[in-house]
Amino acid sequence: MSEDENDEEGLTYSGAGVDIADSEAATAALVSAVGQSDGDYAGLLDIGERYLALATDGVGTKLLVAEALGDYSTVGIDCIAMNANDLIAAGVEPVAFVDYLAVDEPDEATAEQVGEGLSAGAETAGIALVGGETAVMPEVVRGLDLAGTCAGLAPKEAIFEGEAKPGDTLVGWPSSGIHSNGLTLAREAATREGGYDEEFPYGGYETVGEALLEPTRIYTDLLVPMRAHGVRGAAHVTGGGWTNLDRLGDFTYVIDDPCPAQPVFEFVQSAGVSDEEMHRTFNMGTGFVAAVPDDGTAKALASDTDGRVIGRVEEGDEIAIRGLTL
Repeated sequence: MSEDENDEEGLTYSGAGVDIADSEAATAALVSAVGQSDGDYAGLLDIGERYLALATDGVGTKLLVAEALGDYSTVGIDCIAMNANDLIAAGVEPVAFVDYLAVDEPDEATAEQVGEGLSAGAETAGIALVGGETAVMPEVVRGLDLAGTCAGLAPKEAIFEGEAKPGDTLVGWPSSGIHSNGLTLAREAATREGGYDEEFPYGGYETVGEALLEPTRIYTDLLVPMRAHGVRGAAHVTGGGWTNLDRLGDFTYVIDDPCPAQPVFEFVQSAGVSDEEMHRTFNMGTGFVAAVPDDGTAKALASDTDGRVIGRVEEGDEIAIRGLTL
């Protein structure tokens, strides 16, 4: 796509360099070749009375924002969060984490900052950091890449069913901001006419870069109340934005009261991103969603946490939110 074409259609994730459809096709090809264990958000291994669960993920191009600001102190939190939250969406308690840091050249100060974030994230998630690996690969990596794997345990009866049913009520919990997905598009928006060191126009942060670096919320505290209130399935709103609800099954998800979108999303959209593209790419203020069979139970779950009833599940095959149909 030429720059002129991109301007005509508005700024898109695909135009910025990441095509979700291509990514999903490549993932499907990999899964087909290696086989797939049970579990959508986490691989589940039957170890008797419990499941051992594993999830793996990285920080993505949010690292380029950290590089530009010279601040890697929070990206470790993102790395923990992206993994732990996937386990929580399956009904699994995260227990341990190993990290993988690849660099073009070793730097003590940078490594210390990454470690500070990993430690802070592990403390918030209530998990143990049990090891890791640092690889120096100057011909493969420019700068650094950070990823990790989280292990979790759950009694078999505690695993969420994973699929919603028509009539279920949807409970949503606020995100902390942009989290660690869609940063390729957000970075394109941030650097079109300014840069990461520009003043953030909506307050709360000194610069645009700081707003983009706000670390991902870790939802470990939701696991016990979700189990107690009979959650049927949960969705971690990550890459693909609100289309992540499709992981709960092919139904219509009517979202009539989502959590408010933080100002960082207004900033990104001001660069020329459509409403639909924003909701297909970002969490737009709601980072975690659960399907609950009973409306009264859903209201109790919301009141016992910082959640809110955001909508319902119906027959069909679409996601309806803020006047959009995805």
